Amino acid sequence: MKTENNPGKRIEININEKTAQGTYANLQIVTHSPTEFVLDFCQLLPGLPKANVVSRLILSPQHAKALMKTLAVNIARYEQHFGEIKDIHDAQQPQIHFESENKKMPN
Repeated sequence: MKTENNPGKRIEININEKTAQGTYANLQIVTHSPTEFVLDFCQLLPGLPKANVVSRLILSPQHAKALMKTLAVNIARYEQHFGEIKDIHDAQQPQIHFESENKKMPN
């Protein structure tokens, strides 16, 4: 992979076996402050009113924007090859409330 600052340099990226297996998520929650974006990836099972956060990414605003651009390019490539991705339309989408493992937050 070539870096943005040094187009001729390459970065070797290593991944361990556990991380390479990946984690499934079907609900994403994005929050932000002036200095960071927090992306929570959750597993929501059908019929259950509770979702578990399975992974959290914390990004600088610059890296969040770079991720958005990278996703846009890759989604366009995907749709060129496989066809349009249909939007999810769910009239029954639940209202989301957060709970800490140690302390319940008010609704």
